[in-house]
Amino acid sequence: QMRRHQKACSLLNSLCSTERQGSIENDRQRLRERLQEEEQQLRTSSLPAIPNPFPELCSPASSPVLSPGSLPPGEASTGKYVSQNTTKDTIVKIFSEDGIGKVVEIPADMTARDLCQLLVYKSHCVDDNSWALVEHHPLLGLERCLEDHELVVQVQASMTSDSRFLFRKNYAKYEFFRSPLTFFPEHMVAWCQETNHTIPPSQLLKNFLATSSCPEIQGYLYVKDFGRKSWKKVYMFLRRSGIYCSTKGTSKEPRHLQLLADLEDSNIFTVITGKKQHGAPTDYGFCIKPSKGRGELKELRMLCAEDEQGRTCWMTAFRLFKYGIVLYQNYKIPQQRKTLLSHFSAPVRSVSENSLVAMDFSGRIGRVIDNPVEAQSAAMEEGHAWRKRSHRMNILGSHSPLHHSSLSSVIHIAQLWFHGRITREESHRIIHQQGQVDGLFLLRVSQSNPKAFVLTLCHHQKIKHFQILPCEEDGQVFFSLDDGATKFTDLIQLVEFYQLNRGVLPCKLKHPCTVVAL
Repeated sequence: QMRRHQKACSLLNSLCSTERQGSIENDRQRLRERLQEEEQQLRTSSLPAIPNPFPELCSPASSPVLSPGSLPPGEASTGKYVSQNTTKDTIVKIFSEDGIGKVVEIPADMTARDLCQLLVYKSHCVDDNSWALVEHHPLLGLERCLEDHELVVQVQASMTSDSRFLFRKNYAKYEFFRSPLTFFPEHMVAWCQETNHTIPPSQLLKNFLATSSCPEIQGYLYVKDFGRKSWKKVYMFLRRSGIYCSTKGTSKEPRHLQLLADLEDSNIFTVITGKKQHGAPTDYGFCIKPSKGRGELKELRMLCAEDEQGRTCWMTAFRLFKYGIVLYQNYKIPQQRKTLLSHFSAPVRSVSENSLVAMDFSGRIGRVIDNPVEAQSAAMEEGHAWRKRSHRMNILGSHSPLHHSSLSSVIHIAQLWFHGRITREESHRIIHQQGQVDGLFLLRVSQSNPKAFVLTLCHHQKIKHFQILPCEEDGQVFFSLDDGATKFTDLIQLVEFYQLNRGVLPCKLKHPCTVVAL
């Protein structure tokens, strides 16, 4: 019995000892966790406050200082933070005019305007809010500029494998807001005829943008049915509900109208190979293509206008009817952004016709020259002085006045408006692609005279060419496009002069045709 009692006591002591050890281990574990928590809190609270570089992005209740608690979640001890953005990016390939492509990874919610801004930044271009993303279909011979608010990923999803995006200038994208009468001839706008042409330009745009009004574009168009080679001339009507053709002359009665295409589920394209590929009667073709179609010819509505003004009117009205006030908002956003940035930066003086004035510094103080004749005389005098200075500083001097190694004969090559030895047809194509607005221009080498150059200029949606000839005076070579009445030592001086003075040209040089390599 004594031995049994001793065994029971020893067993009881061992159990108590085990329980005490387990309790101690639990206490140690809890203490260890508590120490880790306190250490974590101490480390977090010891982090310095990081100034927020973008306080305007904080909500009103937020502090302009990034507190440690506002940092992204992750492992604080290692400094590795996990991004909470789970949006899957998409690969998009953009091509420049020279055919070279650039791959860009963009989020699903990136708009065409944002992508253009990104490409401008990456390509170091001048951001003048005239860049556009173009949807190009080479097999169909079609292209269109994406609207600034369109999502690039959605547009790419509806494109075929042979289609591509192009990055180029488009000065005419919102030009109709500045000069609506140029884009909407009175004989094509129905209510202008009904009111005896008394509607002002501002009211003209309001009628297009207001959903309560019922504007209408009318006129003859050539139409091609699928499977036929011939084109038929039909009287057409463009309304908010769609584009209609009249089955009886110019009648607009409902029983004589046949719906050709709906605007909501369609996009309008420029036909770039109308005569060659589709047998169009003129070069002013356009096409209405379903937004979600497979890009087959039977889905396309091929149309053709008599002239460029007619085609521009139909295509501009289509955009206004489809997008309405959204287009106006797209037009105003860059101006609002410019106004916002002007509050944070000093104003930059732009070289434009409204900001430059003629000055006379011959006296003790400068004065503004108001007399145009005196201003022209001062400009010519300054030009002669400039030519004398440039002649003295010409380190590439030549014994021959027409020697092409001189600085004045090559200084223009690096300019964006100079396009080298392109043909007359290529200059027309570039002008068409970048929007036929007044003052759009480029310079090229003359095909008929290798020593001369040609100024290609757009005015009233018509392209005109002016030859620039070299002339010699007192052993010095000058360039002139008005038979020597106004002479310049190089083409840069010539372009800068006609950017400020119309001279013999129909309008001033405003927008240079630019081709940028990505």
